[in-house]
Amino acid sequence: MKIGIIVAMDKELRQLRQLFEGTEVMVQKCGIGKVNAALGAQKMINEFKPDVIISSGCAGGNGDDINIQDVVVSAQLAYHDVYCGAAIDNTTQYGQVQGMPVRFEPEPWLLQKAVSMDCKVKIHAGLIVTGDWFVDSRDKMREIIGHFPDAKAVDMESCAIAQTCHINKVPFISFRVVSDMPLRDTDASQYHDFWNMVAENSFDVTKSFVESIKK
Repeated sequence: MKIGIIVAMDKELRQLRQLFEGTEVMVQKCGIGKVNAALGAQKMINEFKPDVIISSGCAGGNGDDINIQDVVVSAQLAYHDVYCGAAIDNTTQYGQVQGMPVRFEPEPWLLQKAVSMDCKVKIHAGLIVTGDWFVDSRDKMREIIGHFPDAKAVDMESCAIAQTCHINKVPFISFRVVSDMPLRDTDASQYHDFWNMVAENSFDVTKSFVESIKK
């Protein structure tokens, strides 16, 4: 099985390449944001032709049961900054690109593998919402959660990769380490502390997942 992993930033790339050094797993950086994510996913599909694509990185968390260093796996994905207006048939919802699914979902077997892993960190399956906005204020997070009260994580790439994989019929799943809790923070200090202090080994869940699907 050919597995590709996409990350947004150099700091994520370094950690994941170390974890998969000497393996056939392809780890690539796409850059931050939806356009970079979609371009990176399409490039990986065209050149590497993976059987599965994994998005791995960090995200802001939401929910009383979510804490920093927990991992959210994508049971569903949507955009928090997309609104196509009222479609001709009046069915297009907030967060949905017209003509695309209301929410993108991974292949059931991938999600089942993810939630059944025995890991040291807590794994939450739930909705990840994506948009071109680094959420560094409570007001912005409240606005997003107002549209998506069930969201467990907010990031800048996952849904764009999911849409690209959906169009190309490539199975996809996202793992997002919770780096900060915007509703419990005021100036993104949790995010910076995450990278300064607790990011080490934060992506071991991705490694465990790859090992589980290759068996």
